[in-house]
Formats: sequence, C-alpha cells, structure tokens
Amino acid sequence: MDAYDEGSNAPHGPDGPGGPPREGPVSAGAVPEDASRAEAAPKRGGQGSAAREPAPGSPAIETPPAGTPHARTPDAESPQGERSQGETPHTGTSHAEMFHAQAPHAETAVAHSLPPAEAPPGSSPAAPAPALTGIAALSLRHQIAAAFALAAVAVVACVHLGMVFLHVAPSNTVTKQHGRAIDEWIYPEFEQNWKLFAPNPLQQNIDVQVRARIRTPDGGVTETGWYDLSALDGAAIDGNPLPSHTQQNELRRAWDFYAGTHDNENRPVGLRGSLSERYLRRVALLRLDREGAEGKDGVAERVQVRSRTSNVRPPEWSDEQVSDKPVLRELPWWTVPEEDLTDTRTTEASAR
Repeated sequence: MDAYDEGSNAPHGPDGPGGPPREGPVSAGAVPEDASRAEAAPKRGGQGSAAREPAPGSPAIETPPAGTPHARTPDAESPQGERSQGETPHTGTSHAEMFHAQAPHAETAVAHSLPPAEAPPGSSPAAPAPALTGIAALSLRHQIAAAFALAAVAVVACVHLGMVFLHVAPSNTVTKQHGRAIDEWIYPEFEQNWKLFAPNPLQQNIDVQVRARIRTPDGGVTETGWYDLSALDGAAIDGNPLPSHTQQNELRRAWDFYAGTHDNENRPVGLRGSLSERYLRRVALLRLDREGAEGKDGVAERVQVRSRTSNVRPPEWSDEQVSDKPVLRELPWWTVPEEDLTDTRTTEASAR
C-alpha cells in the first residue's frame, strides 16, 4: 500500500502526498485527480517495471489471454497530453506471453523436422511403400535362378545371331576355319538364302514326283505310277486362306536341300549329302502312304524321285525367249530301310 491508494490515510494535495489538502468537500466514491494520475503512472512503465498489485477494494482488472496483443490507448493522462512523435507504442505483451504465442509454430516445425520413426503421437502416418512386382517380388533364391535363366537366354540369342551372320556373310577367315560348326548350327532349321533379293529370281516351276515298288502280301512286286506330289500340295493350298507350313514348304525345302548337297550326277557333296537323301526319302514315303499307294498290307521296298522343271513364260511385252520343254531329273532307286518304314508309319498314325 502506498500514498496513492484509495485506502491510504495520507493527506492528498495537488502536488502529491504530503501537500496541503484539497479544499472543498469530497463526495463519496469520487477519486481524486491526483489518485487517478498515480494509477496511470505504472501503465507508462517500461518492460523492466514491475506490475503493481491492485489496491484492496478496487475493481479487478481482466487480463487478456496469452498471445493477445494489448493495444494501448493514447496517453491522454500524461502530463504532455499526447504521445511524443516517433515513440514506439508498448503493447504490454510480456516475454512469457510472446513465448507461448510462438510455441505452436515451433512445435509444428520440430514435428516436420523429425524422421518418420520419431514423429510425435497424433501426426499423420507415412504413406505405405509400394508393393514389389516382377523379379523383385521373388525370394533371393528365385531371383538368382531368374538371373541365370535370363543370362543363358541372352548368351544363346547372341550366339545364334552371330552364327546366322557368319552363315550369310561373304567367305572370311572365321567361316573358313569354323565353317563346319556354323553349318551344324544353321542346318536344317535356320538355313538362310538370298533368293528373294537376287537380281534374277527363280523363274521356273519345279514339280517333285515319286513312284515306288510295292511288295504285295502274296509275295509279288508291283510298280506304281508317278505321283505328282507338288501338284497335290498345290491342290491342297488352292482356295485355302490359311494353308499350313507343311503344305507350302516341306516338299520344296526337301528338294532344295537335296539339290544343294548333290552334283549333277547325284553324288553327295560334303557331309550333309546322306542326310538330305534320307530326309527326301522319308517325305516321299509319307506322301505315298497318305495317298494309299501301298495298298492293303503292301510294303514299299524301293522308291524313286524325279523333278520336272519347266520355265515360266515371260510376259507379252518382254522380248525374252525361253524354252517351253520341261527338263526331267531322275534320281536312282533307293532301297527303303526298315527303320524308315517304321518311322513313317508311326508319324502317319500320330498325324491321324
């Protein structure tokens, strides 16, 4: 309690405590002018001034919540009457209130800076990792097996492309030293040729024909006529929108294989001559059995194959002159081994 409180018994004068008392009666409940000035004085204190406790019996002063700036009204009760120009107004916010006001923002910044494992409770959970697919979803053992399988496929593909390139490339040192290995890899499934891009493509029709000597059940021997196998294949393809690969290429490729491995005297050239001969003989036996040339319970003992080559007539506007007389090439009679008959019957039975 000090001299400026209402409950003080000290005489109040116009010049402060201790001065001569104000003349005239004082009404009950009225606050002297000096007392109002004394109450206003602590409000102009700086940040270092302590807050004055309210006097007993004075109305309580409501304190705004933390973080709310205290707007100061113009200092009308100051001796000067108004604030001096350029003075910074004091909002009345203490350091503690400013700290509490900035605390939520600081907590948010700290929460964002923490790793997901150390995120405070109540924060949004991290997005789940995407599910693994493909080889990554397999176990380590299966991933290793898949890697070895892919590596093996890549190696085989590279080797095959290299073999095909060496096969179609002009003669060089590699093909001269390893020609046999290249041929064994390419023939007969992957044979390549340049006939489609030749300057003068084939302009001939080649018909492959076959006949056989059949041993009948009574021990006799009969000879069949010539079966035009190429004409039979052509009739099966004609009108068929989706002919099979066998109908189009089996017989033609068998004859080309034989012609490319034998000279004009039908003598084999190289190691593939006997293979091409056996392949053509088996194709002929399959076609004879399909046409029923052996008859009931008959057995083909020997077969003979020939080709009939005729030139394609040039167009009317061309001056090219070609012979229209067909050229025949007859092969010798081949004795049919027992294994060829067995394989032929097994293949035909499975096809049916």
